[in-house]
Amino acid sequence: MAHLILTVTDIQVETPIIRSLVLEAANGQALPAFTAGAHVKVTIPGQAVPRCYSLVCLDADQTSFDAPERYRIGVRLEEPGTGGSRHMHGLKIGDTLQVEGPKNDFPLHDMATGESRTVLIAGGIGITPIISMTTALHHAQRPYELHYYGRSRDQMGFLEALTARHGDALQIHADDDATTQLALRDLLQKMEPSQHLYVCGPKGLIDAVIEQSRNLQWPPSQVHFEVFTSAAAMTGDKAFDVELRQSGRTLHIPADKTILDVLEEAGCDPMYDCRRGECGVCQATVLEGIPDHRDHYLSDSERKAGEVMQICVSRSHSDRLVLDL
Repeated sequence: MAHLILTVTDIQVETPIIRSLVLEAANGQALPAFTAGAHVKVTIPGQAVPRCYSLVCLDADQTSFDAPERYRIGVRLEEPGTGGSRHMHGLKIGDTLQVEGPKNDFPLHDMATGESRTVLIAGGIGITPIISMTTALHHAQRPYELHYYGRSRDQMGFLEALTARHGDALQIHADDDATTQLALRDLLQKMEPSQHLYVCGPKGLIDAVIEQSRNLQWPPSQVHFEVFTSAAAMTGDKAFDVELRQSGRTLHIPADKTILDVLEEAGCDPMYDCRRGECGVCQATVLEGIPDHRDHYLSDSERKAGEVMQICVSRSHSDRLVLDL
């Protein structure tokens, strides 16, 4: 991935808690090409882990992907949070950012002859990669429909631009407007399992789409998703110990930290990428103990076997885990 120094050249207030930032190269040159669904990593001062932001492409011109003069990202203010979104919301025009990317872990499927309509589902700030997908599909004249879920219209970013661009292909489902509400199950029951389905948003939305699509016999190969948040503590989480069999070290994992967090703090150098349980890069073999799987990578049979786990998000049901690390 490219390492870039980008300048903030425009800031738009999309909602009271969402801002879009336009970033351009300091030398005015074209930026690396990207594809719909791609993201960049932004270094946050004082933070060890960069933040990932999807690239938002609202323009129908294919050069916006192939030879972009600027990148656009959307940032939701998270309260409480770790400070990354507060830093991004505090930026001013002229400020610079260290950016790595772009990278795409959430690409559109290749076009097939006679393909059926692509279904896109977004919740909250999860609309950002979905916007680029709708732009790409629109430009390629491929059939699609976009379902945008949110608590209220005034919290749903990019709504005016999406409405102007996509017309009847866009359907808004706001919790505060009973006339627009549509339960996920009712939506999926209207679709065919042969259709490709893309979803991005809060973990609860993604979990619900995955579960209900499985109940409706939707092939996993047709369901694509991207989790927009890293691991977060859940009610009832407890501390546990992890023995690293290869080194003989034992580390204590508190309730508010992941195994990956503690390994890094202890000076280890584990492999990882997404920190959201999607990519499988951080997978570790479980030698003893019962993992508490919270990933979106393993199959149901792999979770049941309990022989491997994703250390960026998953925890332990037992007081002690032994990993082949």
